[in-house]
This record gives sequence, C-alpha cells and structure tokens, in this order.
Amino acid sequence: MSGPYAADRLVALLDAILQRSGSSPEEAAIVAANLVDSDATGHASHGVCQIAVYAKSLELGHLQPNRHARVVRDEVPFLVVDGEVGYGQVIAREATDLAIARAKAGGACVLALRNAHHIGRVGSYGEQCIAAGLIGVFFVNVVSRPLAAPHGGGRPRLGTNPICIAVPATPGHPPFLLDFATSAVAANKCRVAAASGKEVADGLLIDERGAPTRDPGVMFRDPTGAILPFGGQLGGHKGYGLALACEILAGALAGGLPALPENLRPGRVVNNALAFLIDPVRVADAGNGGWQALTDAVLDHIQDTPPVPGGDGVLVPGGPERRSRALAAEHGITLDSDTVRALHDVGGALGLDVPAFLGS
Repeated sequence: MSGPYAADRLVALLDAILQRSGSSPEEAAIVAANLVDSDATGHASHGVCQIAVYAKSLELGHLQPNRHARVVRDEVPFLVVDGEVGYGQVIAREATDLAIARAKAGGACVLALRNAHHIGRVGSYGEQCIAAGLIGVFFVNVVSRPLAAPHGGGRPRLGTNPICIAVPATPGHPPFLLDFATSAVAANKCRVAAASGKEVADGLLIDERGAPTRDPGVMFRDPTGAILPFGGQLGGHKGYGLALACEILAGALAGGLPALPENLRPGRVVNNALAFLIDPVRVADAGNGGWQALTDAVLDHIQDTPPVPGGDGVLVPGGPERRSRALAAEHGITLDSDTVRALHDVGGALGLDVPAFLGS
C-alpha cells in the first residue's frame, strides 16, 4: 500500500488526467471528485483505481467524453434517460437531478437509466436523494466481464450488481444509506489481494472448475474463477436472487441491455439502473410524530441492542462511510501499489508530472 495522499492532491491529478484525455473542465471535476470520494468512504473498488479502466475504455472507443443525460421518455411518473456511453458519474448525477425535480413536484419518480459508462459508487446518487429530502431505491446491473456465479453454479454469469437504499436524516439520526454489491466480495479486493500475494477468506471464491478456493488469482486467469453471491453457503441464494433481480429490473427492463454474452465487449463497462425516488411526506401518516419520529424509534431500538462479546455494537448503514470520510480527511487516503503505478503510467503517458501532483 502507498500513501497516504491528501484528497485534494488526488482530485487535482485525476482532474488533469481527465482533461488531457478529452473531458471538459466541468466533467473532469465531477468524475475526479467522485472517484476520490469513493476511496474516502471506504469503497476503493469504485475509486481512483478505475482511472486505468477509463483510459483503456477511451482507447477502445467504449467511453465517450462530454456526453450528458439525454431524456428519451418523460411521462409522469416515468423518466427514461440514455447516457450515450458517457462518463457514468456525470450521466447518473444528471439523471438523478432530473428525477429529483420530478419527485419533488409529483411525489415520486421512476427513473430508468440506460447505456451509461461505469457510474461508480451508487451511494453517491443515494446521497443526492438524501440532500433533496427524498427516499431513493436503486437497482443497477453491470455489463462487463462476468464475475459472479449464480447460487449453485460453477461459472461466472453475473456482474457484482449493486443495490442502494437511501433515507434522509431524521431529528435523532443521520441519513440511512445502504449500498452494497450482491457479490460476496468486490473484484478490486481480489486484485489487491492477488497483487500482494495474500489469500482471501473462505466462502468467497470458486476456481475455474467450480471448487472452493482462497486464491484471488483465479479471477485473473483464463478461464477465470468466480465470486460467490453474498450470503455464503447457507444464504447465497439471497445474494444471487438480488443480483438476478438487478439484471432483470436494471438490465432487461430499464436498460434493454442485460449482461448476456452477445452484449459483452472486451474492455467495455456499461451500467443500467432502475431507481424509485419517493417524497416521504406524500406517503407517511402525520400521526405519532410522523415518519421521522417513527424512524428514530426504530433506529434507537436497533442500536440499543447489546453487543456481542468483544464487539463494538450495532451499526446503521451509512455510519461506516461517514467514519471513513472523517478519517480520510484527517489522515489522507491510502492506495494500493497497483493503483499508484497506474496513476504514474496513465498520467505520465499524458505528459503529467505525477510525483509533483502526489507530493512525492
């Protein structure tokens, strides 16, 4: 691992790389900030490491700079947006803003986002909803090299297909932000473990024959192994069911692009999403102090649970990200050696003095 690096230095470096790669200053600023914030919140799989993926996608023509969310259909409460394979951080942010405006006006919006390049950490769009006082529910599929095996299957067929549920803050609690991949582990964590020669925990991976393995290198050979769905041997059907729901709702329904073999291209990453944005005031009963007081009561009751021996107590989704952000702001962001090498390679090829940006 390398660093730590100040977040503003990383943002400045990524901003420069993106602008020299063809992005407008506005686009570069959005994408750079999103990537670094993903690392800051503890979601490195969607963070700075992605710049190497984007560089390759640009080279192959699978990513188009300076595209914007294009409205395909706008029939209340439905909003369909096409990303034209633009930077997903820009497309998804714009699409979510459009959906927020419609949900604020009419109480709800069903957003279908199709054909965006990698949108990054889905929780960032949940945070947009939270800032607007709305509830957001996101189902996302990943059209790229399949990584995850269906429950009971011995070969990869699905992406890491994430789900996000966001609820605004209440008087007694910060926002609830649930954001997780439906696979047991992120592919990037396998990459980092493989690069450092470390094994992963039991129950996360199978090899190319479908046998359990702790060797993360199986994900980077041909034929590859597969990541198992979350839930383990006893509960993997639950993670698999949610991953398949993402494939149907986001891929087949919203995007028209499920992760079928005929839709896969080497080096291409496409995200589609189906999202539901809801104004809680239009739904909740005003009695008993309203939905916020009742939500506080639920969260108070859950957090009052006695901890397991030696444990730190019960966390509420969103808490770990806030804690990670605070630590990153104080101590900086640590990157794995592969990511630092990629920054030097990509930035150096564009004529940038990467050590100067990183302060090293």
